[in-house]
This record gives sequence, structure tokens and C-alpha cells, in this order.
Amino acid sequence: MISAVFHSVFYNPIYNALVALVALIPGGDVGIAVILITIAIRLILLPLSLKAARTQRTMSTLEPKIKELKELHKENKEKQALETWALYKEARVNPFAGFLIVLAQLPILLALFWVFTYEPFSTINTARLYSFTPLPTHISMFFLGSISVAGKSIVLALLAAATQYLQAHFALQGTMKPSGEGFQRDFQRIMGTQLKYVFPIIIGVVAYTTSGAVALYLITTNLAGCVQELYVKRKLGAVTTQSR
Repeated sequence: MISAVFHSVFYNPIYNALVALVALIPGGDVGIAVILITIAIRLILLPLSLKAARTQRTMSTLEPKIKELKELHKENKEKQALETWALYKEARVNPFAGFLIVLAQLPILLALFWVFTYEPFSTINTARLYSFTPLPTHISMFFLGSISVAGKSIVLALLAAATQYLQAHFALQGTMKPSGEGFQRDFQRIMGTQLKYVFPIIIGVVAYTTSGAVALYLITTNLAGCVQELYVKRKLGAVTTQSR
């Protein structure tokens, strides 16, 4: 039941959109289709992504006040929790918003990833096509005529790792500075290190061991994430300046 709903609502529409793009793109370049569908889905998810990014950055600005409340009410955990929640409410921040937004995006992102992983565009699966989806007359599995999107590509894998590092760098600026003492500070430092240095390696391995199509998806979504982080940082900076 869940699988049928997932395929009907997410997987099949994304697959049909990709096939239609391949049919419309001159030369049937699957790599360009992958980039275009990734950008389209990122734009659809943009309101949710921006809200999550704003929430994360706003919460980071509240960290000093939260630390003060912890010190002020360190003997009364209940009072500490109530005051912290009141602070979130005053700042119009839901601390669980980021998690909920990630959950909302997950089915779409998984469908996109699995389509790139399991569908060989060299052979169109006509059983998944809608009646109005155009069939490509020509399909090129070489991005810009040179890099295979069906096989492994070390160049695209390295670009996926590099862009993931870049996105983590922008995302962590001013949002994951270690605070607190002892275990909390060490945990934050470890998490920041893993997101910035370990996760890009994992992304690079995934990009290389799957296909060039998956690598292109990861590169495109990472670059879109970098642009989003820069936009949010600039927007919040402008708001902060105006409020002074």
C-alpha cells in the first residue's frame, strides 16, 4: 500500500518528467535533463528549505540568551524549559520546524534519488509512462557529449564531494560554533567536523559507486544549497541591520 502510494505520488511523476525533458532537449542529453529536473524540484521545495534555513540561523542567534537562561535557572529545569520555550515563541521560532520540513521533503528527494539510481534511461520503461508523456527519439547517456551518466565518473564524484563541502561550509558559518562546556561543546565540535569533512567524502563515494546521473543530481542540489545559504545569510543580515 505504502509502496503503491509512493510510486503513484512521487516516483512515477518524477520519472515521467525526466523522460519528457529528454524528449524535449536537443540531442536527448540525459545529463541536462537530470540538472533541469533537480533545479525544478529544488524550486518547488524552496519555500520549505528557506524556512528551515531561517529557523536554523535564527536559533543560532538565540544561543547566548538560551545559555543565560540555563545559568539563571540551572536549579529549576522546569522553569528553564518554560523560559526557553517563551524565548522561542517571542522570536517566532519553532525548534522542531527544521526536522518537520526535512521529513516533508524526504519522499520527493528519495524518489528523485531512486529514479536516478534504478532507471536505465538507455531503455525507457514504457510501463511507467503516462499516456501524454512524449517518447524520446534519441537518448544520449553522455553529458554534453563527453561524460557518461550511466557509468561511474571520478570527475563528477569529486565535484559532488567538493560542492558538498562548499555547502556545509556556508551552512555552518555562524550556526554551529561550539558553545557550552564539556560533553556539549565536544559533541558540537565533532558534529561540525563530520558535516564539513566526513560527509563530503561519503557523498563522493555514493556519487562514484552509483552513476553519473546521481552525481549530477548531487552536484546540482549542493550548488542550489550554496546559493540558498548565501541568500538566507544576506537576507537575515539585512533584517538585523534594519532592526538596529
